[in-house]
Amino acid sequence: MLTGFSGVAAAQQAPSTPAETPEKQDTTGYRDPNEIVVTATKREASLQDVPISITALSPAKLEENHVSSFDDYVKLLPSVSYQSFGPGASQLYFRGIATGGDGLASGPLPGAGLYIDDVPVTTIYGSVDLHAYDLARVEALAGPQGTLYGASSLSGTLRIITNKPSTAGFEAGYDVQVSKFGKGDFGGQVEGFINIPISETIAFRASGFFEHEGGYIDNTPGTRTYNRPHTDGLGNVVDAPLTINNNDLVKDDYNDVETYGGRAALGIDLSDSWTVTPGIIYQHQEAGGQFLFDPRVGDLKNHDFIESHNRDEWYLASLTIKGQISNWDLTYTGSWFHRVVDNTSDYSYFSVAYDTYADYNYYKTASGQDIDPSQAVRGYDRYKKWANELRISSPAKNRFRLTAGLFAQHQIDDRIAEYILPGVSTAVNPFSPPVPGGGPDDVYFTTIHRVDRDYAAFGEAEFDILPNLTLLAGIRGFIANNTLNGFSGGYGAFDRQVTLFGCTGTTVQECPNIDKKYVERGETHKATLTWKPSPDKLLYATYSTGFRPGGNNRDAFALGQLQDIPAYKADTLTNYEIGWKTSWFDRHLTFNAALFWEEWKDVQYSLPGVLGIFYTVNAGKARSRGFEGDISWSPMRGLTFTGSGTYVDAKLTQPFCDQVNGCDPANGGQVFAPKGTRLPVTPKVKFNLGARYEFLLGADKAFLQGNLNHQSGTTSYLTPDGNAALGNTDQFTTVDFSAGYRFANFSIEAFIQNAFDERGILSKNITCAPSLCAPYARLYPTKPQYFGIKFGQRF
Repeated sequence: MLTGFSGVAAAQQAPSTPAETPEKQDTTGYRDPNEIVVTATKREASLQDVPISITALSPAKLEENHVSSFDDYVKLLPSVSYQSFGPGASQLYFRGIATGGDGLASGPLPGAGLYIDDVPVTTIYGSVDLHAYDLARVEALAGPQGTLYGASSLSGTLRIITNKPSTAGFEAGYDVQVSKFGKGDFGGQVEGFINIPISETIAFRASGFFEHEGGYIDNTPGTRTYNRPHTDGLGNVVDAPLTINNNDLVKDDYNDVETYGGRAALGIDLSDSWTVTPGIIYQHQEAGGQFLFDPRVGDLKNHDFIESHNRDEWYLASLTIKGQISNWDLTYTGSWFHRVVDNTSDYSYFSVAYDTYADYNYYKTASGQDIDPSQAVRGYDRYKKWANELRISSPAKNRFRLTAGLFAQHQIDDRIAEYILPGVSTAVNPFSPPVPGGGPDDVYFTTIHRVDRDYAAFGEAEFDILPNLTLLAGIRGFIANNTLNGFSGGYGAFDRQVTLFGCTGTTVQECPNIDKKYVERGETHKATLTWKPSPDKLLYATYSTGFRPGGNNRDAFALGQLQDIPAYKADTLTNYEIGWKTSWFDRHLTFNAALFWEEWKDVQYSLPGVLGIFYTVNAGKARSRGFEGDISWSPMRGLTFTGSGTYVDAKLTQPFCDQVNGCDPANGGQVFAPKGTRLPVTPKVKFNLGARYEFLLGADKAFLQGNLNHQSGTTSYLTPDGNAALGNTDQFTTVDFSAGYRFANFSIEAFIQNAFDERGILSKNITCAPSLCAPYARLYPTKPQYFGIKFGQRF
C-alpha cells in the first residue's frame, strides 16, 4: 500500500512528536485513514477513542483534495454549512443551527467557534480564511462544545491544527502550482516550509506562500435609469429620469485574489518535562470585484456601477507553555490577534430599491448638473483579541481523570461603516452638513467601539466505571460582558434639511447616540457515557449544552425621535446524541456515525428595521435533528473508498412573532414565521464520496482519484415572506478528478475540480430587506470548473 505520497502529505506525515502522528499503517499494508490522533478533548487521543462526532482531515486528505482555502475544506465537512460574500466573509454553521442573520458588527456573536491550534480566532462578520499549508489536521467538532470551548461554540467548533517544530531532524519542501478557471483567468501559487533542529532542545519551523487566484466573474456593460421622483415647486411629485452606464468598470474575470503570508514557530525544551512554543502567523489578502453574481445579467456576470475591493490583513502571536507538576500536565496558552478588514462594495441596488420614494435620489449641483445617486458602502473593521487559558490535566492512565482550567478573553471591534453617495457634498437640493464624524459624501455613518469580554472556569472529569465503561461529566461557569459605544445615523432620507437626532454638532464626540452595556452570568454542562465492547468498537451517549452571549442593539431613529432598542439575551442549545465509532475486518472498514436531536432556545435573529437598519431579537425556539457519519473501506491493496454525509431537519418549534405586540393581530401583533418554518442556509442532505487507487508505475508511485460532492437545496431566508421573495437554492452535484506521479523526492499531479462546471448556489445575498431588495439578490456560487498542475519537492 502506498500511503499519502503526494506533495505536502509526504512531508507532513513526519510531525513534531510521535503523539501527533496523523496516520498509522497496519502490518498488512492496508490504509486506515481514521487512525488519527486528535486533541479535541484537550488531551491527545486516537480519533476512534474520542466520544465526540468529529470529522478530522489529515494532511494526506487535505493534499489529496487540493485544499487551500475555507471553501475547499468546508466542502469536505458534511455537518458544516456556511453563507458567504467572498474570501474572509463567511459565516460558519453546524447541524443547521442557523438563521442567516449573522455577520453584523453590532449583532450576535458567531454561533460556531473557529480555532487555530488552541487559540480562538472567531470574529464578527466573517471567519478568518487561513491558507491551508503545512497543517497537521483540521478537526470539525459537531454539536455544542461549550464545556471546553465556551462562548460562540454553540453549535460546534472548527479547529485548524498546525505542524509544530521538531528536533527529530531537518526537513523542507516546496510546491508550485499553475491553475485556471475553465472560463476564467489563470492563477498560481508557490508554497514552502522548513524545519530546522537548532540543537537537541531547540527547533525552528517556518512556512510561507504566495497565491494569485484568477477571477471567473465578469463585470459586463450595462445601463441603468433612475426615475428620481421628487417634489417640484408646486408640491407635485414628478420624475426626472437619469440614465448612467458602467463603461469605466467593464472587465472580464474581475474577482481575482492575491494572498501571501507565512508562519513561524520556535520549539524550546526547557527540560525533560517543560516546553515553550512561541509562534506567529501573518496573512495579507487583496480581493477585487464581487464574488456574487447577478442571475438577471447572466451566468457569472454582473453589472457593477461602483468598484469593489476587499483587504483582509491579520496576524496572530501566541505562546504555549507545557509542563508537568508531579505527574499532572499543565498547559498555558496566551495569544494576541489583530485583524483589519477594509471593504468597499457596490451598494447601488439600495439606491435602486428606494427609487420609488420621492426626493430620495434627486440631487443636483449649483450649476444644475445631475448627481448619480448610486451608493457605495465602505466597512472598516479593526479587530483586537487577547485570550488566555490555563488548564491542568491528571494522568491519562488513571481510572479517574480530570481536566480543569481558567479562561479569559477580551475582544474589540472598532468599526466604521460609511454609506457613500459620491458627489453628494456638492448637492444643493436639498442637503445638510456632513454626517457627524463621516466623510463629505456620507449619507449614513456608523462608528462603534464594541468590546466583548468572556471569563470562565471549566472542568471535565472522567471515571472508568468498568474497564470498558466510562462516565464523563463537565461544566463551565461564565461571565459575559458586552459594551457598545459610538454613533450611528445620518440625515433624514426624505428631508435632508433636518439634522437627525436634533444634533447640530459635526463630530462623533458632539453627537454620540450609543452607550450600552450588557452583562450576564451562566453555566453550560455536559455528560457522556462511553462503552467499548471491544477494542475497535465504541458507543456513546451524550447530553450537552452550549451558549452564545447576548448583547446590545444600536438605537434607531423613528417617529421623529431616538428609539431605545433593548438588548438581546443569550441563546442556548441542548444536544442529545447517540454515536458509534467502529472498525471491522482488521480495520479495512471503518464506520462512524451519530444521531442527534438539538433544542435551540431564545434564538438570536437580526431583523431589518427602519430604512433597513438591522437589530437583533430573541426569536423563540427551534430544533434540529438528524444523522451524520463517515465510512472508509479498503477492499484491496492500494484501493480506498470513502464517504461522509449528513441529514439535517431544522425548523422553528414556536412562532416567531412581533417582539412588542406578540402574535395576535387583534392586539397589533404579527407572526413573522409560523411554527414549523425551516431554518435557512443548511441543506437537508449533504454528502461526499471518494475513490483513490495508488499503484506502482515501474519503481515509482502513482495514483488516480475521483470525488463526488452533493448537497440538496436550501431556504434563503427565515421568514416565509422573505424566502418567497428570494426563492430557494437548488440541489447540485460536483465531481473532481486528479492523478499524480512521484519519483525520488519529486511529485507532480494534475487535477480538475467541478469537472462538469455545475453551477451550485451556496447562498443568496441582499443589501436590504427582502421586500425591497429581493429582486436584486446576488448568488454565491460553488467554485466553477477549475484546472491545475502541481509540482513539489521534498528534502
